[in-house]
Formats: sequence, C-alpha cells, structure tokens
Amino acid sequence: MKILISNDDGVHAPGINILAKALGNIAEITIVAPDRDHSGASNSLTLQNPLRVREIEKRVFSVQGTPTDCVHLALTGLFKKDEMPDLVVSGINAGSNLGDDVFYSGTVAAAMEGRFMGIPSIAFSIAGGEPSFYTTAAEVAKQLVQLLYNKPIPTKTILNVNVPDVAFGDLKGFTATRLGTRHMADRMVPSQDPRGRTIYWIGTSGKENEAGKGTDFYAMSHQEVSITPLQLDLTHHSVRDSLEDWILAID
Repeated sequence: MKILISNDDGVHAPGINILAKALGNIAEITIVAPDRDHSGASNSLTLQNPLRVREIEKRVFSVQGTPTDCVHLALTGLFKKDEMPDLVVSGINAGSNLGDDVFYSGTVAAAMEGRFMGIPSIAFSIAGGEPSFYTTAAEVAKQLVQLLYNKPIPTKTILNVNVPDVAFGDLKGFTATRLGTRHMADRMVPSQDPRGRTIYWIGTSGKENEAGKGTDFYAMSHQEVSITPLQLDLTHHSVRDSLEDWILAID
C-alpha cells in the first residue's frame, strides 16, 4: 500500500510526523505538506505564484503553498503514473474539525483534493489546541486506513474523522455521524498595528448549535471517534426541481 500524507499545520507539525510513523508500519509513505501553518486555508489554490518544493528528508517534501496545493502538486507533478498512491491521508490536525468547520479546514480540503483526483481519501483531527494523545489518533488512523484500503467507500466521498484527546483505552468506540452546526462566530476583534492603523482579528468559532445525538459534536463529547462521510457533490438535489418553477417567475 502507498499513502500520500499531507496536512494544514505544516510539514514540521507533531501530528503529521506521528501519523507518518504509525502508517509507515503498514505502508510506503510520502509526505507532501506546507512549509508552515495554513490552518483555515480551505480549498484554496495558489494561482498567481509558482510553487517551490524542497525535499527535506527522503520522501518528505516541504511546499510553499496551501494543503490543496500540496496534494494537487503531488498527484499531478511529483508522482509518476506508476507511483500514484492508493490513499490520501490528511492530518493529524491539532484541533477538531466539526460541523461548519469543514468549510474552512485545510485538513479536510487536502483530503477533498485527493478525492477530486480520484484517490480514496480520509482526514484526521484530534480535539484540543495542544493535544496530549496524538498516539491515540495515530492508532485510530492506522485502523481506519487499513479498513478503507480493504473495503473502499463510494466514490465522491471522503471521511472526516475526529478523535477525542484521551488515551486509546478510554475511547468509547467508533460511530458514524453527521455534521452538527455552530452558532455564528464571535465578532471580529479590532486592534491597531504599530503605526496606529486599525486591524482586525477573526473572532473565535461559534458555540455548538445543533449538537444532538448522531452529530459529530455529540460523539466527541461522549469520547467516541466521530466518522462523518462528506460528499463532494454540493448540489441540493431535493431543491433542484422546485428551483425550475422558481426560475419561471423571472420577468
């Protein structure tokens, strides 16, 4: 098995290196990751500048670009056709990606890019800004990656996996979930730069809104590993037919 690993915390982040070590026991690993933290980059591509790549260790590439850049570059530039990976794995992200977070997450975006390019993909995140139990998430990743390789899921689908920051033995199990929702994010925080000009910092994420049983929020709060299938087709199919009638109202 060949695995491409990327992330949004950067090539030197502890999560990606712990993940690579764990998966290196079951597969041939190549890391292609940003040279710095790109959290919140979502699916952005760098189009106005070239991408600079540096192999900092054998099969470990540092890229001056976003998580999506990294996966796109690996699959369309670095790998030869006979070297393509069997799976794309993103993470382990420091901090969960729950509910609305998936729209902003570079971790999830890296997995999406893999799936766009036709490779089964999965994203891993662990709760907490400075997690204590990366090894738990790494063991979860090892188990789920082997399962995904042996039992592929439907195409145009990725798995978004969130792991509680607890010892592996304290996990309460694995559960299939749906995305919850958050309340609106906190207001921007104004400040001043050294020249007295107003600058703004993005406010913190909103608190949980829809977080009932079956959601990713609920699973994590009960120390369960949350596994959410995400579809790449964003079309709201149940509304499409009624939209035809709505369009007829155009003068």
